[in-house]
Amino acid sequence: MALNKNKDLKMFYSISEVAQIFKVSETLLRFWEKEFPTIHPQKVGRGIRQYTKADIEQVRQVYHLVKERGMTLQGARDMIKRDKGGVVNRDIEVIERLKSIRSELQAIGKNLGGLV
Repeated sequence: MALNKNKDLKMFYSISEVAQIFKVSETLLRFWEKEFPTIHPQKVGRGIRQYTKADIEQVRQVYHLVKERGMTLQGARDMIKRDKGGVVNRDIEVIERLKSIRSELQAIGKNLGGLV
């Protein structure tokens, strides 16, 4: 789920780009729009969706709760509604950082494997 906050200057993302970021179908994103009122990309001519970075963060929350933590849709809706202090976002940041550290350690392990 790579969206580089520092280098990426795009203002809008297509539904296919967002689907690719999260490795989910466009159909699932459209379904989540109906189930989670916090996800509301702009619709331009012919219903084409344009996701902002804020929309993508909302998708990231839903993805984390439903796909990674295994919550039901109702459970995820309730958690998002109650999450005034940003606990879900902090959880996501910690998980992303741990994944990054794991990748770095795996790369180091591969390099060391050639030295032994």
